[in-house]
Amino acid sequence: MLFLVRHASAGDRRDWRGDDSARPLDPMGHAQAEAIAAALASAPILRVLSSPSVRCVQTIEPLAARLGLDIEISAELAEGADGRRTEALVERLSGETGDSVLCSHGDVIPEVLWRFSYRGIDVNPTRCKKASVWELHVADGAVSHGVYRSPRSLGAHREDLT
Repeated sequence: MLFLVRHASAGDRRDWRGDDSARPLDPMGHAQAEAIAAALASAPILRVLSSPSVRCVQTIEPLAARLGLDIEISAELAEGADGRRTEALVERLSGETGDSVLCSHGDVIPEVLWRFSYRGIDVNPTRCKKASVWELHVADGAVSHGVYRSPRSLGAHREDLT
């Protein structure tokens, strides 16, 4: 299984002063990150990868800490990354043993899902809320289908955290 995680809440981009890649999670985002960690901690995860953006790293830090894993920074997951390169990363990871978590952005994840959809893989790439997770199921070393898990289903929805 591969878990594509969209970073948690990081406030409004327009309100942030400075390099957007340094924008951190807001208090809601930290609570969402904890909910994601709780939801995924029992999976047999061997690798945790993230966009270099602070908000992505912070989203999966609680999970990596629970699992005792280091976070691998991957340019293929950065905002604005070339979809072909991200798709290739997902394909490489689908051939590895064990589950992996990849944290990225609202432009990257849908593009990868659309690429899989065009190839006939059963995903519905129309949803990708902050703090959501796409479970990409792997069979015979390739993605076979995807299941969307909303923030609410992970216990990471605003109303669930207040």
